[in-house]
Amino acid sequence: MNPTDTVEKNAARVPQRIRLPLRFRKLQVTATEKFATSFIRITLGGDDLDGFESPGFDDHVKLFFPDATTGELRIPELGPNGPVWPEGIKPVMRDYTPRFFDGNARTLVIDFALHEAGPATAWAINAKPGDWLGVGGPKGSFIVPAEYDFHLLAGDETAVPAIARRLEELPATTKAIALIEVDNPGDEVPLSSQAQVEIIWCYRKGAHAGTTTVIQDALEKITLPDGEGYAWIACETKAARVIRSYLVKERNVSSKSVKAAGYWQLGVADAHDGGDD
Repeated sequence: MNPTDTVEKNAARVPQRIRLPLRFRKLQVTATEKFATSFIRITLGGDDLDGFESPGFDDHVKLFFPDATTGELRIPELGPNGPVWPEGIKPVMRDYTPRFFDGNARTLVIDFALHEAGPATAWAINAKPGDWLGVGGPKGSFIVPAEYDFHLLAGDETAVPAIARRLEELPATTKAIALIEVDNPGDEVPLSSQAQVEIIWCYRKGAHAGTTTVIQDALEKITLPDGEGYAWIACETKAARVIRSYLVKERNVSSKSVKAAGYWQLGVADAHDGGDD
């Protein structure tokens, strides 16, 4: 390969962080849909979506949930030093990946995985058109170029929206492997891509999420494509770190080409670790 081509290829393979203007929005539910056996899709709409951006496949927004007793929804205002809360009272908050956004229709879709019974899950199960939800961000995006020789995507149900987005945006010239942990075959969701994709579903078979090694077990059995790949991992915090360590130490994936994010932590509410990259 021409040295100039090598330099250009390496330059094209550098992930970039971009900042976005932070805004807080009040949106209304316009539709709900249960799909597979453990996901609920909530469509939100409203004029507050003007200016919304989500360029990164693993972006996350902060969802602010109404008070479960009074139904009151509180969202912060943006002050000079960050969010300012009315009367200092904060609602239940959780991080979620935007699944779809339609600027013309002013709709934002959030998919909720139902593998744990928390306040966010309870809200999603009972949500109906007309209900209100607060949304903050995204305040930034991590843009991973498609120009790697292959992409490895691994995660549990909480990572499905990001994995689905990434597969949909990869070009036909790209190779990708996706390892997705779910409880059973009924939890599988349709995934589409122009890329050359191998999808491996990893089943817990009734075990609690975050307590198995099914993703790493499956990973140890596969042969990674030749060339330089980029690995993206999102699941329970400890599991994500273990998989990252395995890829770097045992499979010789460059540490600069691995992002591992703890989307949740076993036994801890509202834990979200953006990961190291």
